[in-house]
Amino acid sequence: MIGAELMSAETLTIGWVIYVPILLWAIARSPWVELFSDRRRQHLLFGTVFALFMLWLVRRDFDTGVSYHFLGMTAVTLLLDWPLAIVGGFVAQAGLVMLGRQDLAAMGVNGALLIMLPVLITECCAILVERAQPRNPFVYIFVSGFFAAALSALLCLLLALWLLWFDERFVMPYWLEDFVGYLWLIIFPEAFINGMIVSALVVFSPEWLETFNRTRYLSAPWKDDDPKA
Repeated sequence: MIGAELMSAETLTIGWVIYVPILLWAIARSPWVELFSDRRRQHLLFGTVFALFMLWLVRRDFDTGVSYHFLGMTAVTLLLDWPLAIVGGFVAQAGLVMLGRQDLAAMGVNGALLIMLPVLITECCAILVERAQPRNPFVYIFVSGFFAAALSALLCLLLALWLLWFDERFVMPYWLEDFVGYLWLIIFPEAFINGMIVSALVVFSPEWLETFNRTRYLSAPWKDDDPKA
């Protein structure tokens, strides 16, 4: 998470220009009729937003104006699908703004980096998995869960660093060249948290995952030598 004082007015404006249209599109694409008629989905949405809000409160704030916290958006996207994932992330982000834990002016940039980018990466991975149509649920867990979360953390971090370098308001630390060796300390926990959540959902509550094809993954394999009725 990046403080507003570390970015130029142009960057903050571009962040809002990117964030607002996609957020409105996600609101328009969200299944509101099904959501209002299905109490189970309502509980999933509210519980996910609360869990995401609490996860983002657990963070490390640096004196420079930069904060680090886990994303968690990969599991949210697989659980709610991308429209509600973006809407839920926005609600959790708005909660941080109301508590004074995030700058309102930087909400667009942080939303694009920490919400929309992970949702986009996760959705692309999920689409690729569906096109391959594997029957092994571990393919779904690894690619859509572990790999998507790791890639999201990596790209979010690199893009945030590039943004800080581009605006030239953040003094890059002298040890930045050694930072590459510490990337695994950031990527692996993000992948582990999201992957374990997705694994638990696949095992215990696969019906909660909007992007999980239960018919293909959990049906018994058909064999050629099976007796026909």
